[in-house]
Amino acid sequence: MNKFAKLLGYDPVEKQTSVKTEIIAGIVTFLAMAYILTVNPNQIFGSTANPYWSSAFIATALGAVIGTLLMAFLAKMPLAQASGMGLNSMLGGLIGGWAGYAAAFTPGQAFFLVLISGLLFLALSLIKIKGKTFRELVFDGMPVAVRGAISVGIGLFIAYIGFQNAGIIVSSPYTQVELVNFTNWDVCKPAIVAIIGLFLIAILDKLNIKGSVILGILGATIVGIPMGVTNLETLAGKTDGVSWKFWENFANFFAGENSVFCSFTSVFTGDGLMPEGISIFTVIMIVITMCMIDMFDTMGTIVGCCGGNPILSDENNKPHNYGKIMICDAIATCSGAVVGTSTVTTFVESGAGVSAGGRTGLTALTTASLFFLAMFAMPVFAVIPGAATASALIYVGVLMMKGNIKSIDFSHAINATSAFLTISVMVLSYSITKGIGVGLVSYTIMSIICYLIDLIKYSVKKKKASEGEEVEKPVWPVSIIAIIVTVLFLIYFFVPATLF
Repeated sequence: MNKFAKLLGYDPVEKQTSVKTEIIAGIVTFLAMAYILTVNPNQIFGSTANPYWSSAFIATALGAVIGTLLMAFLAKMPLAQASGMGLNSMLGGLIGGWAGYAAAFTPGQAFFLVLISGLLFLALSLIKIKGKTFRELVFDGMPVAVRGAISVGIGLFIAYIGFQNAGIIVSSPYTQVELVNFTNWDVCKPAIVAIIGLFLIAILDKLNIKGSVILGILGATIVGIPMGVTNLETLAGKTDGVSWKFWENFANFFAGENSVFCSFTSVFTGDGLMPEGISIFTVIMIVITMCMIDMFDTMGTIVGCCGGNPILSDENNKPHNYGKIMICDAIATCSGAVVGTSTVTTFVESGAGVSAGGRTGLTALTTASLFFLAMFAMPVFAVIPGAATASALIYVGVLMMKGNIKSIDFSHAINATSAFLTISVMVLSYSITKGIGVGLVSYTIMSIICYLIDLIKYSVKKKKASEGEEVEKPVWPVSIIAIIVTVLFLIYFFVPATLF
């Protein structure tokens, strides 16, 4: 095994993998998350009509390349990073002025807040207490019930994203969501393509055919051509936001008034660190919110993608190289802010590559390489419809449910309730962080109440006990770290940033 392979943690015997498998897994991961290249600029700046859009497209790709390369060479894990969904909407709200604040932030000011949250995140990843970083202490302090539910919740969350991307689950004016109407052929075609892709992946996997996920995606793409779901005009660069003229995009990125890269420096040359009418307390709350979402989204994602896999995690579902993964995430957030994109975080779609056999940094290197190429050849990658990649996301949900649901102890009422809330809120609120937060807060409150009741019972029994009779004292059920994080979540849930 050569030195380059060692840099990526590639060991075919120990990791039970091969170069071919790793490359295929990296391609699958890229295909599952390539949508972020166009979705992220849309979330931050609205549409291709915004002059910042093409520059944000380059920044999104660069953020993904930097973050995923860090994951490949530092953490040596098959995980990919890019601008996170949810946080990019928050950033768009700050820039657009519709987030409920007194004034709109300039792009540079918004990216500067992302940088500050990344630096705070990095500090929490480096500061050690008794040999462990703060973020490792947070992980270890999480209740086992909540920790076990994260993987299941992430699986359902990924599947739900797939169902929505394919139009299988659609909005309803009566029940909020419903199954697509299969009698309406024009509406249900993407859903049918995704279902065909899902069946292909499952059948190929049952037959033990390597690369079942990517073969399913490609199969669904081909099926989508006669159905009009796969738009071949994309290859010609004729669709909005997708062009072969990459040189124009790079020109916008590196210079000019519409450069998100240059907009970051504007906070030091004229725009100031924050708009007039915005207090420092508001900025502090925004930064803390960004940091908390990034921290718990990442923790939930990597546990969901790696937990239950003995090659990628330990017996407690803690991913290998956990500390390095967190450092990669924090550095990527800082780098992404400087080049002009929202918080860069580990993507839940990494689970698609892991399910395809990804085990080392070679998977991440492959994904990063494709993001780099996408800057020059976006039409090639954009031709694969969202319905085709959705089939992979749904199957990842199947695998993560199958592998992790058994780890939850549903015989214990508090464990069962907090685990259920973690899973259900994560999916229904469309937020990994909120799912973890509700699960942890509920576990902590219920456990402390039960402890106090048991303590009263203990005191009564001890008074009534005869001399020499031993009465078992109840054990404190929640770690100090869990209590601290619970308080932070309570602030996150109940104290609006605009209050300050």
